[in-house]
Amino acid sequence: MGATTVAVLGSTGSIGTQTLEVMRAEPGRFRAIALAANSSVSELAAQAAEFAPAAVGIGDPELVGELRAALPAGIEVLGGRDAFADLAAIADVVVNGVVGFAGLGVTLSALRAGRRLALANKESLIAAGPLVQPLRTVPGAELIPVDSEHSALHQCLAGQTASPERLILTGSGGPFRGRDAAGLREATVADALAHPTWSMGPKITVDSSTLMNKGLEVIEAHELFGVDYDRIEVVIQPQSVIHSMVTFADGSTMAQLSLPDMRLPIGYALAYPERIGTPFGAVDWSTIGALEFEMPDTETFGCLRLAYDAGRAGGTAPAWLNGANEQAVGAFLEGQLRWHEIERVIDQAMQHHDGASADSVEAVIAADQQGRRHVADAVIGRVP
Repeated sequence: MGATTVAVLGSTGSIGTQTLEVMRAEPGRFRAIALAANSSVSELAAQAAEFAPAAVGIGDPELVGELRAALPAGIEVLGGRDAFADLAAIADVVVNGVVGFAGLGVTLSALRAGRRLALANKESLIAAGPLVQPLRTVPGAELIPVDSEHSALHQCLAGQTASPERLILTGSGGPFRGRDAAGLREATVADALAHPTWSMGPKITVDSSTLMNKGLEVIEAHELFGVDYDRIEVVIQPQSVIHSMVTFADGSTMAQLSLPDMRLPIGYALAYPERIGTPFGAVDWSTIGALEFEMPDTETFGCLRLAYDAGRAGGTAPAWLNGANEQAVGAFLEGQLRWHEIERVIDQAMQHHDGASADSVEAVIAADQQGRRHVADAVIGRVP
């Protein structure tokens, strides 16, 4: 059997570069047939020189000429909004490491083409779950989550014939764990970006500080595994060693444990149903120490509650929430909003949700934009 072909979309980002690290560690097992980035020409060209893909894509169409000139001969170059989606149809496994709403086209294209989708793009399922679900029945289509928490759930459920009683998503609690609302009124961007266990991009790290990341993961878990919201809970596990757990009707709870290393869930998604041979994140039991658990503080970190509410509302509410959150986090990172105001402006935006159904890509995009607009208006008119 030949090497598994892989399209790494978002190849210069955190997920993309770690995917290539996994592929380097497993020589001959995987072949990068396609790479794509939004605008990082020099880094993308260096990756192409090393991995010799058949095609590369660049999201900014004005950079096509520059990229082509920097590439070895014989590599096809695609540019523009559709480049990523086109490349998602040519590989055995498609790694969707695209950041933000732009990753939806990759998800839809890969599943329509009957490919295995290694999904690291949260927005695809959070905002557009009703559009993604029917495509999971396409012959050959397979969705393997790359998020550490959802990968853990997938691993706990693999081979099980019994339905889970509860899904338990764990989280580190972020940089503000244990602090109350009064103590966070002066929290800075630098404070919010100082994550205790994971190295992530700024948007996701801020989401971790508000616990919105856990809320979005609850919505994603509902879409991935078809479990009702009342049977999905969040538990804080500060050491980030237990990545999630599943409880069954007989009282048994299964957990997946490893040190924080995204290369483990990436490798799991690339090789499934087999396993790679490189032990990323292996636990040293002689040094691991105690594992702690606590319940989340939803009074101080109300974004978690907002996400549950949006998930239960269904339709375009999750897309509206996602857009509102991205706008709020962006405003915070740019110094236009204080940390404690993030939850408030998102809550205000959700009060305007129109109850529309997520029955088309256009409806989902419109909801995302509406959520952003309401937050933008609130930021402009806010009272500090």
